[in-house]
Amino acid sequence: MTDRKLTMQKAIAEGISQEMATDPSVFVMGEDVGVYGGIFGSTEGLLDKYGPERIIDTPISETGFIGAAVGAAINGMRPVVELMFVDFFGVCMDQIYNNMAKIHYFSGGNIKVPAVLMTAVGGGYSDAGQHSQTLWGTFAHLPGMKVVVPSSAYDAKGLMISAIRDDNPVVFMFHKGALGLGWMVNNPRATGPVPEEAYEVPIGKARVAREGSDVTIVTLGLSVHKALDAAETLEAQGISAEVIDLRSLVPLDREAVIASVQKTHRLLVVDEDYQSFGMSGEIITTAVQGAFDYLDAPPVRVTTPDIPIPYSHGLETWALPSAERIVTAATGLVSG
Repeated sequence: MTDRKLTMQKAIAEGISQEMATDPSVFVMGEDVGVYGGIFGSTEGLLDKYGPERIIDTPISETGFIGAAVGAAINGMRPVVELMFVDFFGVCMDQIYNNMAKIHYFSGGNIKVPAVLMTAVGGGYSDAGQHSQTLWGTFAHLPGMKVVVPSSAYDAKGLMISAIRDDNPVVFMFHKGALGLGWMVNNPRATGPVPEEAYEVPIGKARVAREGSDVTIVTLGLSVHKALDAAETLEAQGISAEVIDLRSLVPLDREAVIASVQKTHRLLVVDEDYQSFGMSGEIITTAVQGAFDYLDAPPVRVTTPDIPIPYSHGLETWALPSAERIVTAATGLVSG
């Protein structure tokens, strides 16, 4: 492993750049991806390298430019198209779900749609209910798209390269609080070693972010770092927590969840998405179906309640998962 450290934002841009350098069919389009470098820095420096024909600033018309990306993909290109905030999916969901996700199926498998839909997710900085959601459960629920959510710079670069090379549509969701942006409070764990060469992180393969024996904490995105922070606190209390970073929801590495629960006998799911009808319920069902006889207690979850994300910092802090909420839930699960 290299000693070179990158923020997630720079790792994403580097992964895209390296694929553009080796594959002329790869191009980027979206709002402010060119001169501005993406408002989250995910396309920083690419315009200078590849020019406006391959780094395309678009009008504010998500339906138009995501539809254009789908058309390019079915005609042999490999677009990386940025939906600036995942919350904006409502204005372009017809292009995403009825076209991007379904054309391969509708064509009887004859047409490939190798498009990457890159989008920012997550709250924690008082941007309220239309700029703070995660919604990965929404996209994972709809068949036809792979869904990845990196938590580290290393995974962000490797998953982006895997997504670009994949012949299926991939929704690449990065949490704003893990990007390393100067204007946000960042968890330092998200910045880390990233090799200079191109590499792939397999889509659909979870990783054990921390070994443990008393309770399994399953999560993804920024919550991985909150779970690791909580695990350190729990360790001081004599509780050994294993943290599973899912890295992707579609495909979902159910075997990793089951294996960990069989080891620890307790499950805590942490999800910044809404509680009902989402990832947390799916992970709990996976554990119950695959490791029911190993469970010493009913699974527990720490999630965002089914409310719009509050603008008020105090209310937002209350609503979103935190290391403190994770510690409380895990302590109760182990002692209960």
